[in-house]
Amino acid sequence: MSVMTWHASPQRAALPTGDPTTGEVRVPVALYDLDRLQAEVPLVLSRSEAEALRDHLDRLLAGTLIPVPAGGTR
Repeated sequence: MSVMTWHASPQRAALPTGDPTTGEVRVPVALYDLDRLQAEVPLVLSRSEAEALRDHLDRLLAGTLIPVPAGGTR
């Protein structure tokens, strides 16, 4: 098993939750090796990390970021 074939997807029918006191955000994700479920875990982000991720996703969806090639890094 190679981690190069792993990916994460939001868990079906599970919504992100937030703690209004700490600002912590939990996003339920499912981890897959190709198409085989390996685990379901929360992605835990601080408020600033969640905001930065949201901003990057907004720009990516708007087409203003250059996508990273599969298996590559920036």
